[in-house]
Amino acid sequence: MTNVQGYLDDPLVLLPGMMCDARVFGPQIDALSTVAAVTVAPITRGERIEEIASGLLDLLPARFALAGLSMGGIVAMEILRRAPDRVSRLALLDTNALAETPASAAAYEPLVIKARSGSLAEVAGAMIGPGTLAPGACRPDVMKLMAEMAEHVGGAAVVRQIRALQRRQDYQATLRRCRVPALVLCGAHDTLTPPRRHELMAALIPGAELEVVEDAGHLPTLETPDAVTRALAGWAARRPAPQ
Repeated sequence: MTNVQGYLDDPLVLLPGMMCDARVFGPQIDALSTVAAVTVAPITRGERIEEIASGLLDLLPARFALAGLSMGGIVAMEILRRAPDRVSRLALLDTNALAETPASAAAYEPLVIKARSGSLAEVAGAMIGPGTLAPGACRPDVMKLMAEMAEHVGGAAVVRQIRALQRRQDYQATLRRCRVPALVLCGAHDTLTPPRRHELMAALIPGAELEVVEDAGHLPTLETPDAVTRALAGWAARRPAPQ
């Protein structure tokens, strides 16, 4: 396990990806809980990203560091758009700042049918298939955990998450206005939200750090946990630039 030094002044809020629960951040919670008050907030309550973010803001501390993975990163960008003064630093992991196109939004419909029928392992496999992860010995274990988390989240919540993704807006303008220490991280093997999209996001955020993890895909928190923990620890230690 990565040894983390220092202390993060603000609570750290982690937002998991679609069909994920706190286990997707398990290694980071273990390491970072020694230096920060760590909270994992659910992104399951609402059929629009705006609704999910608004509900979370009613529950979260007055000011917090925010890290989101995949769909959690999209919700993090909406939180930043709504309440920039409450976010002290931002980490976006394997996510996407662009809105869905009509064609890509329509492509989710077969997954809605599967989720409503209870075939959540199939939905998880369709969304986070082997091709979205790095090759290696840990891939079967990550896929197994992904299916277990999807079952735990439940069909109704997964349908809500799909609807929210279909309707999401473009967050490029929000990123341009970001003025807090920011980390943009992705796995080099991520084909779902590939590195070039993260290069774009990092270029939009003034002073953002970009990290591409070579041996990871779409779920680097599980595939290469130590590398992600080190990156988050470095991000947490960065001092804000003078305004």
